[in-house]
Amino acid sequence: MQLISPTDAIFLVGESREHPMHVGGLQLYRPPEGAGPEYVRTLHQQMIAHTEFAPMFRKHPSTILGGIANLTWTFDDEMDIDYHLRRSALPQPGRVRDLLEFTSRVHGTLLDRHRPLWETYLVEGLSDGRFAVLTKCHHALIDGVSALKLVERSLSEDPGDTEVGVPWDLPRRTRPARAERAWLPDLLSGAGSLAALVPSTLGLARAALLEQQLTLPFAAPKTMFNVNIGGARRVAAQSWPLERIRRVKTAAGVTVNDAILAMCAGALRAYLQEQDALPDAPLIAMVPVSMRGDDDDTSGNQVGAILCNLGTDVEDAERRLRVIGDSMRSNKKVFSQLPKMQALALSAVNISALGLAMVPGFVGTTRPPFNIVISNVPGPRKPLYWNGSRLDGNYPLSIALDGQALNITMANNGDNLDFGLVGCRRSVPHLQRLLGHLEDSLKDLERSVGA
Repeated sequence: MQLISPTDAIFLVGESREHPMHVGGLQLYRPPEGAGPEYVRTLHQQMIAHTEFAPMFRKHPSTILGGIANLTWTFDDEMDIDYHLRRSALPQPGRVRDLLEFTSRVHGTLLDRHRPLWETYLVEGLSDGRFAVLTKCHHALIDGVSALKLVERSLSEDPGDTEVGVPWDLPRRTRPARAERAWLPDLLSGAGSLAALVPSTLGLARAALLEQQLTLPFAAPKTMFNVNIGGARRVAAQSWPLERIRRVKTAAGVTVNDAILAMCAGALRAYLQEQDALPDAPLIAMVPVSMRGDDDDTSGNQVGAILCNLGTDVEDAERRLRVIGDSMRSNKKVFSQLPKMQALALSAVNISALGLAMVPGFVGTTRPPFNIVISNVPGPRKPLYWNGSRLDGNYPLSIALDGQALNITMANNGDNLDFGLVGCRRSVPHLQRLLGHLEDSLKDLERSVGA
């Protein structure tokens, strides 16, 4: 047995039927030229042949002392690969829409805690000949960024490489896995960081209240996204050429991330107008950002959480982009003036507001800490292949929570940016319409800045 760290235990304790706590990914592949009708079946057989499992893929929560749960992990020595790896087929006509409906149902179901907390689906039957791999893994085991890295490690830059790699059976790295590192020193370090934040309180208050540089939690308007949610999910996904977004960035003199946020902000504004639910005040997004300096190559988690004014109260796309750019610069400036550990501690305060949603009655009686999480995670910069099949789409799928009924996450995939949207099926109707609004928003940005 192995102790479960406090951070990982939070994802287990906070899970319920309404709040599945797994992250996932949908990879879409185009088979190599000449691949026959048995290609996917043969691929499945090659995947099943991988019978070695890394420790992370063998563990699940155990119950000790006659009923105490979520304190320790236990490890399965006899893995049932047929349970964890499932071959599925779409109904005719095999549209991408059918794949996303299948993904929505799978992403909304809980993982079995009596088994290792992951599942992989090999999905065939798309009318254009492509196939998909859908994965889900509990957040107590791994975060979304690390999960995408595992998928990336199982692929190859060589289209002629016919080795079928799988995330659960990869060559070991010298650095210990996340779950195997001691959590007590990290916990003590985090407590010290929060204590170290106290001397900076006056400066933070000045920045927030007088200079208005820092966006604080609980200043966001109440929206249709900030409600208690049900357990069913709806998923939408689409890719956009990165070059289009880079042209907006260059023409406007902003960052790529500013341009992406503006693209999302325009889409959210249009969607909420369509639902007759656009608030007068601008939406606030929680945006994870790197806190590393240019010459910092140390390991560990150094991601901050900045709150950004999305300018959804502004009709003009270029003005909205300026609002977002100014908001991100101002907030980053405050963070950059703090020592790194204090900046990370302040980020933890921003993120911790999500945990309050588990308090009964909290979501319905207070303003939300922010309206939505918009996350841009690192992905492969070059085209990747799996047994000769090109990775066409790499869509990250995150978690919806009480008070956060919609999540937007995107990842690089070669020359594309792949968006994965996850929403509560009941609270976010017609989620797929956001894809059209994202395209319209990008076109508006291109026109307004002359990109």
